[in-house]
Amino acid sequence: MTRPFVKMNGAGNDFIVIDALETPFRPTEDQIRALADRASGEGFDQLIAIEPSETADAFMRVWNADGSMVETCGNALRCVGWLLMEAKGSDRVVIDTAGGSTTAARAGDRQVTVDMGKPRLDWTQVPLAEEMDTRGIELQVGPIDAPLLHTPGAVSMGNPHVVFFTDRQDDGFVTGSGSLVEHHPLFPQGVNVGFAHVLDRDHIRLRVWERGAGLTKACGTGACAAQVAAARRGLTDRRATVVVDGGELVIDWDAATDHVLMTGPVEIERTGALSF
Repeated sequence: MTRPFVKMNGAGNDFIVIDALETPFRPTEDQIRALADRASGEGFDQLIAIEPSETADAFMRVWNADGSMVETCGNALRCVGWLLMEAKGSDRVVIDTAGGSTTAARAGDRQVTVDMGKPRLDWTQVPLAEEMDTRGIELQVGPIDAPLLHTPGAVSMGNPHVVFFTDRQDDGFVTGSGSLVEHHPLFPQGVNVGFAHVLDRDHIRLRVWERGAGLTKACGTGACAAQVAAARRGLTDRRATVVVDGGELVIDWDAATDHVLMTGPVEIERTGALSF
């Protein structure tokens, strides 16, 4: 059996998207890892299946490159939202995920705004293994008396994030620190690790080590988490442009609704077919 797919990316964060509205799609972890391999497979950060939903236009299922199933993916929500809007001839769709329901709306030519909902800020919601103030949790990397990183903000955007504020963003530092923190016992579900450099009140430079995917060109939920964490500390206003390796995302933590709105690009790279 072959399954057609669309290869897409949102600000460089790339996906294989499968239409599973009529035929279920249940790949094994081994199949996902082989498919994700950029040398011998199709290569991607996440594998996405668009499935039926009784309460929304569709359900989006997400697997990371390591084969693990995760709650949601912000950049993929924009891509899937765009596909659904094109198919339905509409300007707005509702997408269910394991991390909650989301609305996607057109924001220009291949630009989509996703309502990511309210950030989850209580320690039980991230979740953390013990009670802490999530504006700055008790975590550090490096020597006790001279840590390289410390006191990150913790936020759930339907998936868990910590955000360190630092100007150290080189590949080696992000990879070494991110891989160390990802499986720290403080995070029972693992965690996505952000490295945010606040450039001014409305600009953040961000790199993210994604749980189960590694260093990626963009992380939509990570950009939302970075903006929320920065605003909670008074480092930025509630709206900022987050510059990632693959482009820019505009994040607006709306004061009236407390919802986080993410606007960014959608790109189709190619189509193809899987042999399973």
